Amino acid sequence: MSSFNLSKGERFSLSKSAPGLTIARIGMGWNPNEEPHGPDFDLDVSAFAINSNYKIPSDSYFVFYGQVRMGNCVEDEIEKGFSRPITADKSILGAIDDPDGRRSDGNDDEDMIFDLSKVNSDIEQIIICASICKYPHDNKKDIRTLSQNFGMVDDCYIRIINEQTGEEIVRYDLAKQFINEDAVEFGRLFRVGNTWEFEAMGRAHNGSLQTLVDMYT
Repeated sequence: MSSFNLSKGERFSLSKSAPGLTIARIGMGWNPNEEPHGPDFDLDVSAFAINSNYKIPSDSYFVFYGQVRMGNCVEDEIEKGFSRPITADKSILGAIDDPDGRRSDGNDDEDMIFDLSKVNSDIEQIIICASICKYPHDNKKDIRTLSQNFGMVDDCYIRIINEQTGEEIVRYDLAKQFINEDAVEFGRLFRVGNTWEFEAMGRAHNGSLQTLVDMYT
C-alpha cells in the first residue's frame, strides 16, 4: 500500500485505507539546528484527547513528557531504559523526549502509539501537537532558545504507520509558513461514527506548550 501525502486541511479515512487498523504509530520528525554552536531545537510532542466540550476529561488525557510512567514501553525500549506517558485507559502511549532532535538518525524524532480500540467512548478527537521548549525549561538552559520559532525549523512532518505491518499510511509535511509561532497543532484523529479519520491541521500559536494547555484544559 502506498502512502498518501496530505496538504493542510485535508482529511483522510484511516478505516477505509487500512481496514482493521487497531494500533497506529504516529511519528514526527524535524531537522536539528545545524547552525554552528547554535541552540538545539528541543521540540516536545504532546496530545490532547478531548470530549464534546473540546476539553480533556481529566489530566490523564493530556499526554506529554511530564506524565511519564515507568514500564509503559515496548520491549526494546524498556531494555534501553526509556519510558513513556500513558493515558488512564491505556489507549495512548506518549513520546519519548528527544531534547535536541538528533536521536532519529534519519527516522522519526519522536513517536506516539495509539490503540484505537481502547480509546474511551467519551473521547471524540485527539489533537497531536508540537511545541518548542524554551529557556528556562530547555535541557541546556540556553537563553537563546527564547527567540526560536517554527519558521526556523526545517522539514517538520507527521506520519501515521500501521503498527502491525510497519507500513506508512499517510503523511503531512508542515509547510515553512511561520514567523513567530512556537506551538503547532499538527493534526487530529477524530471519530466519524465507528471509524477514525485524520486531518492535517497545521494550526500555529504563540506561547509554546502552555498555550495549548490553556486551550484544552
